[in-house]
Amino acid sequence: MKTYNRLPVTFARGEGAWLFDTAGKRYLDWTSGIAVNCLGHAYGPLVEAARQQAGRALHVCNYYDAEVTTVFAEKLVAAAGMKAVFLANSGAEANEGACKIARKYSLQKYGEGRHTIVTLKGSFHGRTITTLAATGQDAFHKDFGPFTEGFVYVEDGGGRAEIEALDKALDRRTVAGLFIEAVRGEGGVIPQSEAFIKAAAAFCAERDILLMFDEIQCGLGRTGTFLACRGYGVEPDVVTMAKGLGGGVPVGAVLAGEKTADVLGPGDHGSTFGGNLLAAACGIVVLDTVNRPAFLAEIVRKGDKILDTIRSWKLPAVTAVRGKGLMIGVDITGDAHDVMVGALQQGLLILTAGKQTLRFLPPYIISDKEIDEGLTLLKGILEKR
Repeated sequence: MKTYNRLPVTFARGEGAWLFDTAGKRYLDWTSGIAVNCLGHAYGPLVEAARQQAGRALHVCNYYDAEVTTVFAEKLVAAAGMKAVFLANSGAEANEGACKIARKYSLQKYGEGRHTIVTLKGSFHGRTITTLAATGQDAFHKDFGPFTEGFVYVEDGGGRAEIEALDKALDRRTVAGLFIEAVRGEGGVIPQSEAFIKAAAAFCAERDILLMFDEIQCGLGRTGTFLACRGYGVEPDVVTMAKGLGGGVPVGAVLAGEKTADVLGPGDHGSTFGGNLLAAACGIVVLDTVNRPAFLAEIVRKGDKILDTIRSWKLPAVTAVRGKGLMIGVDITGDAHDVMVGALQQGLLILTAGKQTLRFLPPYIISDKEIDEGLTLLKGILEKR
């Protein structure tokens, strides 16, 4: 189906931070498959883990336990500092699971009528009917209504007006959960302010409203802490993850804290492919690689290098630079899509996040030399605007 406005290139293989098209031309990949290939392409330990698991078994029915899946689940729960996990296949599926947890938790404890979930204007939570309803962007709603009811949106920001609006929206009589991205991705690469996150955590704790974080894009070390919300010093009730969790193999996860670990029981939720053995084997490699203080510190250092360099250019075409770790947004004058196309022609793969924002999600294993190469190409493009 014609659902993607594809750019004029066809890729054949990848190696590290590079992709090669069918003609052999190489491209520096600052997209990571939209935060999926966090360890780059053809990462040796990941390739070997996939090869070995494929030779054992690819999948077993969820009626039974599988050792590799159990190990992956235990490692993920420990890394995130949570209590339990449901393994799914994608971010949207994980977010659906989070919404079910919030509604059942509230129903069991407070009865019917307390099922609303508050999300943020500008947020993005997926493309299913329910996760579209959770997404706070009108552009994604066109043509697909009616949506799942029970979602309301508030503005984010650290100002008094935004925090007062959040306070008002989190009605203890009707609201089951607050579902937010610690760093908005599709909505412009916008880190939340510490004041907003702290206020959100306080309101939710006071009113027994679940504090839920969508970490599909900003989690798994992307911002320099294993969970982006941990960088704000708050304790989440539910966290969703996907994208880079399998290093390129589809896997999603709904992580539950102390309050929510036992909400879902037998028959409440399920997924045919959830806990897939191949995904679990690859996920173990990702967790063992990423969840180390020195590795996470390098993500911060590399991200700071990119941010500081772009800011130092002081180019008229650049109106704002922001981000955390290797999740970076650059606002520009004119159309960001045109810059993305120009970068492709120069051998640099980048993303957009709105009409005037460039988005960079390089693989964690990118070298300083490759960062310099990418910055040189980017500067040349922006200087001509």
